[in-house]
Amino acid sequence: MRAVVIPEYGGVDVLQVREVPDPAPGPEEVLVNVACSAMNRADLLQRMGLYPAPGPKPEFEIPGLEFAGTIAALGERVTGWSVGDEVMGIVSGGAKAEQVVTHERMLQHIPASVALHDAAAIPEVFMTAHDALVTQGGLASGGTALVHAGASGVGTAAIQIVKAIGARIAVTCSTSKVTACTDLGADLVIDYTETDFADAIKEWTGRQGVDVVLDVIGGDYLARNIASVRVQGRIIQVGVMGEPTATFPLGALLPKRAALIGTVLRSRPIEQKIDANQRFCAELLPRFDDGSLRPIIDSRFALDDIAEAHEYMATNANVGKILLDIA
Repeated sequence: MRAVVIPEYGGVDVLQVREVPDPAPGPEEVLVNVACSAMNRADLLQRMGLYPAPGPKPEFEIPGLEFAGTIAALGERVTGWSVGDEVMGIVSGGAKAEQVVTHERMLQHIPASVALHDAAAIPEVFMTAHDALVTQGGLASGGTALVHAGASGVGTAAIQIVKAIGARIAVTCSTSKVTACTDLGADLVIDYTETDFADAIKEWTGRQGVDVVLDVIGGDYLARNIASVRVQGRIIQVGVMGEPTATFPLGALLPKRAALIGTVLRSRPIEQKIDANQRFCAELLPRFDDGSLRPIIDSRFALDDIAEAHEYMATNANVGKILLDIA
């Protein structure tokens, strides 16, 4: 099969598309013919050697955290799926290839309202946002959330999820993305180039703070996140697009009795991933067909244009997902 391979770490010039051996499913795994994958910030970090896939380094390092495609073969103990089923899902790596294997309980049915080649825009960002805001953040109807990078893949998913569960959401973004976030339904859109988000949140919440902060930036955002969260609220750190280190005043955190939670999906034990996946399937997948949720797609690239896809993602110009068409 053809796949994107990272033979060494560095700039986009290290990326290669080459023939590699076909994967084979284990007893509880399925083999999927991949129609489409998607770009994630982790792909850029992995290319630079900063975010390796969990486990031993494979002979061929193939990036890619999500996919949509058609089941080609089943492991001997798989009972819940059939060859030919259209599916999507997340993996720890290997999705930027013509075939990928995954545990049967990590698969998701593609909603009837979503085309196969668009479905790869769903799994990683909607699962990440749902797990962070709802499962770990405890957000519920009537609550409030602050989400940074509101026009990113995770951000656009978060806006829709928060509105679907009956909560209110404030997001931060750059000037050029304000309209996109507003059109998606964000209750408050803060242009971080013009307004300090902590001040805006204080005014929006009557100085009470939000229930949950979802942050993918890090760095100097942390101190302002603490200022923005309510007493006994939660800050969920799911990425570090800014500075990798941060300092903050403990005196501001302690009286709020707030929780700062760091999380990723990629490195969790398979049992925890399955639990997150099954909860996502039960709670969110039906909302794509009732119109509450939809994938937000910014652009598409061919498999052979993987370097250009990396370069484009590095500009942070996208609103929603960047897809990689494979089949």
